[in-house]
Amino acid sequence: MSIVPFDDRDGWIWFDGQFTPWREAKVHVLTHGLHYASAVFEGERMYGGEIYELTAHTERLFKSAEMLDFEIPYTVAEIDEACKQTCAKNGLDDCYVRPIAWRGTEMMAVSAQDTKIHVAIAVWPWPSYFDPEEKAKGIRLAWAKYKRPSPETEPVHAKATGLYMICTVSKHAAERDGYADAMMLDWRGYIAESTGANVFFVRDGALHTPTPDCFLNGITRQSVIRLARSRGIEIVERHIHPDELPSFSECFIVGTAAEVTPVASIGEHRFTPGQISLSLMDEYARMVRRQTTVAA
Repeated sequence: MSIVPFDDRDGWIWFDGQFTPWREAKVHVLTHGLHYASAVFEGERMYGGEIYELTAHTERLFKSAEMLDFEIPYTVAEIDEACKQTCAKNGLDDCYVRPIAWRGTEMMAVSAQDTKIHVAIAVWPWPSYFDPEEKAKGIRLAWAKYKRPSPETEPVHAKATGLYMICTVSKHAAERDGYADAMMLDWRGYIAESTGANVFFVRDGALHTPTPDCFLNGITRQSVIRLARSRGIEIVERHIHPDELPSFSECFIVGTAAEVTPVASIGEHRFTPGQISLSLMDEYARMVRRQTTVAA
């Protein structure tokens, strides 16, 4: 498979308030964010010229920065507008949007209170996160080796770069074994999430989903909950033990990149993508394209 490196593409990146040619948007090797993971980011999608839940994503970016003890030197409205302008500058109306903020090069130590905070926004075409044919029949998930940590150990509700290291390791291991992704447990042994998406299970017509007390309460997760409730589907948020998986008939994961993706198996446990999973997958796709907010 031919790979186009992300540092060698045409286009423009919004970098600290101005547009920079894509190949010239660079940072120094001694950037604090590279060495100490002092960076936060967002993943957003533009559908038909509108970025879905743009302000909600930007507000979360600012909250994540606050949890990592730094302040983004722009307003939420300015970052919202910069995201829109970056899409327009690159001539895209269906794309993935990646804002990121990080500590710069002024200090190279654990303490970095005098570092400058940088912000960049890149956009690029990104179709379905999973193979469309595989997605329709349900993807296969392995069990991740690493667990989501306790909230007492790190800022688990920040969308911080360092928190994704175990996700990368887990997804690589799953892919090597022929799976699409991996399911992660939390430090207590409960179901948490996949490496980049929240999870839902179906039992007797109701949706069961893990309480997001040690991982992100995803924006797509919140949208799907609103969508399901608007259809009269009961939502049960609770701790779910892996031993319960045989009692669920359907499973799907949700996220900005994954959107709504049915799951056929998690390890040895099998699920059949059914009416609830497939209808929510289709309804979510229609909703984000018409940019309609479903009432809670």
